[in-house]
Amino acid sequence: MMRKDVNKPKGKTSAYAFFVQTCREEHRKKNPEQSVNFAEFSKKCSERWKALSPGEKKRFEDMAKADKVRYNREMRDYVPPKGFGKRGRKRKDPNAPKRPPSAFFVFCSEYRPSVKQQYPGLSIGDCAKKLGEMWSKLSQSEKQPYEEKAQKLREKYDRDMVAYRGGGTFARNPDSSAQGGEEEEDEEGEEDDEDEEDDE
Repeated sequence: MMRKDVNKPKGKTSAYAFFVQTCREEHRKKNPEQSVNFAEFSKKCSERWKALSPGEKKRFEDMAKADKVRYNREMRDYVPPKGFGKRGRKRKDPNAPKRPPSAFFVFCSEYRPSVKQQYPGLSIGDCAKKLGEMWSKLSQSEKQPYEEKAQKLREKYDRDMVAYRGGGTFARNPDSSAQGGEEEEDEEGEEDDEDEEDDE
């Protein structure tokens, strides 16, 4: 998991997040002893939010605008510590060994070119979905070769990390295509994480 700077300003809070906070406070006052079913509570909040008129939503939108001003002001003054980027995350060392792909990503690296060739107009998301469907249809014995390859890559990664942490040298895995999927997933994960911060 990516380490974060605990002193980084709290992310922007959306109008909907302010509304959910209000709903939560109301629920606690009315039912102080009752535990909250998160999924059910979220669904009810979403339904209530959709039912609000633009005038009723304005209160929360104004709160979000004010919080955005607060966030921008604090970010202007924020200086990340050494080794951290402006977003408050610890920078990745470009010289560190790349995380090995899972068995599924090894499978994707092998079949992605043929899927793209078969469906030339397919988007990246639809291509990934197609590969996921193909993977799910494989039997355990058919998945075995990819799991074995992923295990070997994991073992190599573990050895490389020992050398890296000890200040030694290591050879980068030449199979960059298999690792590409894992790298893409990392980037998406970071974007999602940033969105979650905004909704806090």
